[in-house]
Amino acid sequence: MTEPTSTPDITLSSSAGKWILFSTILASSMAFIDSTALNVILPSLQNNLQANGTDIFWILNAYLLMLASLILVGGTLGDKLGRKKIFMIGIAIFMVGSVACGFAPTVEWLIGARAVQGIGGALMIPGSLSIISATFHHQEKGKAIGTWSAATTLVTVGGPILGGALGDAGLWRAIFFINLPIGLASLVVLYRKVPESSNDSLDHRLDYAGAITVVLGLALLTFGFLEIPELGWSHWKVYGTLATGAILLVAFVRIEQVKSNPMVPLSLFKDQTFTGANLLTFLLYAGLAIGMLFLSLNLVQVQGYRQVQAGMTLLPFTILLASLARWVGGLVDRYGSRWLLVSGSVLAGFGFFWFSTVGLTEGPSQFWTTYFPGILLFGLGMSLTVVPLTTTVMASVADQHSGTASGINNAMTRTANVFANATVGALAVVLFTNYLEPTVDSLLLSESNREAIMQQAANLGDAQVPKVVPIDKRDKVQQAFQQSFIDMFNQLMYISAGLAWVSAAVAFILIKKRQITEK
Repeated sequence: MTEPTSTPDITLSSSAGKWILFSTILASSMAFIDSTALNVILPSLQNNLQANGTDIFWILNAYLLMLASLILVGGTLGDKLGRKKIFMIGIAIFMVGSVACGFAPTVEWLIGARAVQGIGGALMIPGSLSIISATFHHQEKGKAIGTWSAATTLVTVGGPILGGALGDAGLWRAIFFINLPIGLASLVVLYRKVPESSNDSLDHRLDYAGAITVVLGLALLTFGFLEIPELGWSHWKVYGTLATGAILLVAFVRIEQVKSNPMVPLSLFKDQTFTGANLLTFLLYAGLAIGMLFLSLNLVQVQGYRQVQAGMTLLPFTILLASLARWVGGLVDRYGSRWLLVSGSVLAGFGFFWFSTVGLTEGPSQFWTTYFPGILLFGLGMSLTVVPLTTTVMASVADQHSGTASGINNAMTRTANVFANATVGALAVVLFTNYLEPTVDSLLLSESNREAIMQQAANLGDAQVPKVVPIDKRDKVQQAFQQSFIDMFNQLMYISAGLAWVSAAVAFILIKKRQITEK
């Protein structure tokens, strides 16, 4: 079944609308549960597989490397070959990767399995919003996306909590196996209840030159950023891959300009709102990636939270997002998205700034007066931003390009995550080292002891006091590790806040002052 050329007329109250939302929510939940729980179980995973700080970043970024490289292709394939078909293939590959992650005996195996998950995610993630955008009536598109956002948040609200509980119990592998029943159920519903949608007006020939160029360009650019924490900016592998990736992306733009069947119609970027929304996405989600990763590490490794407690700290954020998403979607349908995006980004920035004011605490007993106000602020900010941002992107393009638009916007999100994790991962080690060095020097230790301590800087919050350090100095070294992490964390939160506030300025300048209307 192909997508009709007339205006989509499926509503939220119709049987077809309910099945479409249920299946897309169910499948999307796999990726959300996986990502939210993974941050919380990192300490258990790190201990069980003897992973160092660099390994942790690669466990996170192997997935993002494949996702960022292929997600544009995934979105375009859905538009041209059938959104449901590509969505289901992505789900199946994601499930295979999840099983491989669950059985991983080594760090290297886990990194490879995460890459397989990334391939599946690249085909799966653009599909849910593409199907929703192409099938629901324009007057209900905002509410439909809001419902999807609220429901996926409710389904995945237990991700950090469940991840923490399983991590504390030494069962972190179960996080990956959870994807099996979810994936199977979503495949059954999609196969039996959801019609196929594509568009006959599109040229169904595949743009192989564009696809190969953009995949290689994004892969090399992403790989270059990921190598920065270990090799530094001056290493030839870093600047060589970054330069080659940039050249290939320039070549991709040139190919798309002359192709009769471009993978990404560059005319989409002539729309100021589409361009602005994607720039805002990159900036805001880069700040969010920094904040969420280092907040989890801070709570567990430095502040003394158990992993399940660290997971529960984000409960206010998820409750806010779930409870406000559909209401905010209705506001977008009625009034447009500009001021919601501006105010939401500003509030999120203040939330990150609040985190930068928190020092070393006495643990979970002080949560309500330390981290809770910041979580409330950035949670409210993101609740006002997520649905308007997604709706703005999807509503600023014609329906036949919904998969491509979703792929572009998701590519911005994932590339922001990779960029943030890579560059800030390198910066974190530098800052931690700089804060640690003066304190270690003041302890008047031998050169061998000093070197052993400084070598632990690469492990950040998981830094362990070397056994060679004299007993009477070990407590001071441990305190130095903790305080250096806190000082580093506060600097990173300034960066997250700044990125959120810049994204607010982008929304004010580039998002048009108009109601979202049918394209």
